[in-house]
Amino acid sequence: MINDNKINVISTFQTLGISEEVVKALEENGLKSPFPIQEAAIPVILNGQDFIGQAHTGSGKTAAYALPILTKINSKRYNNSPQALILVPTRELAMQVTAEINKFAKNTRIKTVSIYGGQSIGIQFDRLRRGVQILVATPGRLIDHLKRRSIELENVDHVVLDEADRMLDMGFIEDIETILSHINNDERQTCLFSATMPSEILDLAQKYMKNAKMVRLNEKELSLDTIDQSYLIINEKEKFKHLCNFISNSRTEATNTKQKIIVFAATKQRTQVLADALRKDEYSAIAIHGDLSQRERDNAIFRFRKGLANILVSTDIVSRGIDVPAVGHVINYDIPDDPMVYFHRIGRTARAGASGNAVSLVSHDRIDIFGRILKRTKQTIRKLNEEMGIAVPTTMYRQYTPRPYNRYRSSNDGVPNSYGRYPKRYTSRGTY
Repeated sequence: MINDNKINVISTFQTLGISEEVVKALEENGLKSPFPIQEAAIPVILNGQDFIGQAHTGSGKTAAYALPILTKINSKRYNNSPQALILVPTRELAMQVTAEINKFAKNTRIKTVSIYGGQSIGIQFDRLRRGVQILVATPGRLIDHLKRRSIELENVDHVVLDEADRMLDMGFIEDIETILSHINNDERQTCLFSATMPSEILDLAQKYMKNAKMVRLNEKELSLDTIDQSYLIINEKEKFKHLCNFISNSRTEATNTKQKIIVFAATKQRTQVLADALRKDEYSAIAIHGDLSQRERDNAIFRFRKGLANILVSTDIVSRGIDVPAVGHVINYDIPDDPMVYFHRIGRTARAGASGNAVSLVSHDRIDIFGRILKRTKQTIRKLNEEMGIAVPTTMYRQYTPRPYNRYRSSNDGVPNSYGRYPKRYTSRGTY
């Protein structure tokens, strides 16, 4: 494994060696200059060498592997045995990657198909029968197809493991090894992209990659220095009021336009209740969490991308892997236990070199946990209490676990809870 952190500065995609058809599509989408991870990866992948890239969310890694694969692939070979396989951890990322590749491939005859759980397998059978050259898949659904023999991997020349660390976290390593065992092409090229490089990922690379070139972007590129980070320590019962204030203030900044905002909450129930409360206060909010059907989740992302709703309230389902451009603000309504989750969350703003804002509402019982986040970053995270004239609370509030929502519960049971504005059909016997 070759560890090389030096990135040669190359100014255009043409110089990198990308095909004219793909370059034309890039220009039509306003993309003229490559990002650092693209400058590092594209020449290596075009040269046929295995590649490991550590790059943070929003750095342009999809194009880093998609553009050279589109350049190298045989556009005249159609069957259900793909030439390139891209493994991703979630259905949302599978759809996003497929959409990006199709955008780059618009002037070619290359077909990309995505397969993932939650979609009818019959629909996937039909798409595969029509022929595919690039297959984007989640591990579980791909193994299902392999067992049904509806997909063959014998002609795969290129394998990409995208968001490898997240696939590790989700327990997909054994599935990945099973899938790789079905690819008998000893000459295949394998690329791995990951936001972090735990030892298990490096072990996987060592086992399945040959003479791989590794590029870890430098400290400045891996940092979140384009994000204005701040936090406010407040009582749990005050959080909703301050959330609304931050949202309202974001409307009046700069151009006085409604910026896209992602609000992260701790649980699926809390996410839904919070979105409902914001809508009741006439904010354009929509929720996304694991209890929604795939169609509902797709619709939520679509509405948010199109600006039909400018506030997305979410669990950590979108903290990584979902590309929503032009997010101006991330608000951590609840502080995550894992500091890395915090960094992935706020990485949803300041995409591709833009600037953004991240605000965290820290209740008294999460101060110690947020302290771990403060120790993990070299960036300044401003404490807003003094700026806003708000004293740090000294009372410890017992964490409350809300009862399951029952739509048939009597409205008399729903006294105003900590948000103070929830519809009466929601119960509150403590602090949400």
